[in-house]
Amino acid sequence: MKQLRSEDKVIEGVRHIHMIGIGGSGMCPLAEILHGKGYYITGSDNNESDPLLRIKGLGIPVFMGHRAENIEGAGLVVYSAAIPEDNPELKAAREQGIPAMERSHMLGALTRHFDNVIGVCGTHGKTTVTSMITQILILNKMDPTAVIGGRLPLINSNGISGKSEIMVCEACEFVDTFLQLSPDIAVLLNIDNDHLDYFKTMENLTLSFHKFLAMSGRAYINGDDRLVQKAAEGIDAETVTFGFGKGCFYRAENIKSGKYGFSFDAVRNGGKIINIDMHIPGRHNVLNGLAAFAVCFDLGVLAEGIKDAAEKFTGAGRRFEFLGEYGGFVLADDYAHHPTEIRATLTAAKELDYNRVIVVFQPFTFSRTALLKEDFISALSLADRVILTPIMGSREVNTYGISSEDLAAELPNAAVVDGFDNIADEVIKTACSGDLVITMGGGDIYKAAHIIQKRLG
Repeated sequence: MKQLRSEDKVIEGVRHIHMIGIGGSGMCPLAEILHGKGYYITGSDNNESDPLLRIKGLGIPVFMGHRAENIEGAGLVVYSAAIPEDNPELKAAREQGIPAMERSHMLGALTRHFDNVIGVCGTHGKTTVTSMITQILILNKMDPTAVIGGRLPLINSNGISGKSEIMVCEACEFVDTFLQLSPDIAVLLNIDNDHLDYFKTMENLTLSFHKFLAMSGRAYINGDDRLVQKAAEGIDAETVTFGFGKGCFYRAENIKSGKYGFSFDAVRNGGKIINIDMHIPGRHNVLNGLAAFAVCFDLGVLAEGIKDAAEKFTGAGRRFEFLGEYGGFVLADDYAHHPTEIRATLTAAKELDYNRVIVVFQPFTFSRTALLKEDFISALSLADRVILTPIMGSREVNTYGISSEDLAAELPNAAVVDGFDNIADEVIKTACSGDLVITMGGGDIYKAAHIIQKRLG
């Protein structure tokens, strides 16, 4: 067992843990794992959501709304980063001397209770690769615990509590939260210009990834990404490269376009191991599949077992997730909220056999939209039609003077529509047979897709 930090020891002496914002994507898998470990969990949230329904389905009591009395009996309070200091439950915990731990610290504490933690980081693709690794390990009887940033259809959840010493963990760099973790194996997929409202410079962002890699014993890094290579400089961990380039230890070769995605030969140290036929679209997912293959193969999973599990993987929830055909058009949902992700998803969509690609995009945070405005416009221009929602500010105030109308003004065939019911009306009115409609964004735009499903289902 790893050496615990002083703050970790608080979870060893409690039975009842209360979680504020339990329905959040980062909180609900922790709740499921802690519940599976035998803790008595309660929680609270302001909004109904699919993850919250999952939590309630486990028998975990959930209070709607935040009130001081909700924490009664708790020996520890866990809260998400979105919870303000004046939250009545958090205030009550502090006043009553009940230990309170931010979500990333709780996740970090959990990683120090496992002997083999796989931390998947990078600006893009974290959820997909974390999901793939988890699926491969589950289907090959490795019984992992996992914390994923999106829903894995295989388990219909973004978390699972296993009995082995393997933990697969999506490691997010936002405000350096992943530095709370203790990875044994680190996977760095790429480094791109995101969260610069916090990091300020690419040098600072790269340094943060360097610190994460340096905490691991073995690091799998994208050998084709210059900034990733820079982040890996000077670390003591064993370094394993993956990519398309000839110098990579794991390489993808013989790449061919298929019906559902690309197939490729997984090559290790110059020798072909096996061919994998991906069932998620986009050339970028070849690299994601290769990274997952490399980690699992070195963990001892047989190549045939990896191939079988990878070919059954049809994407994480909200990662180019096909929802069905409605009124002749196909509806999909995607989490892409950065221009590079949008470009990758729309490029993959355009490679498929549809008449038009219509994107319904919800910009997420004012700072990102303002900083990357021209990149958003360039990426969204790949779609044949663009429907924009107003910007979802999340934790921010709009001090940037930016709006979705600023994007729409520079995009052909674009419009801003407010309200998910109105968006559903617009899609149903304009989408034709043979079109692909993708709802896209890091917020709650998926609700518009659900409305379309209900109306046409």
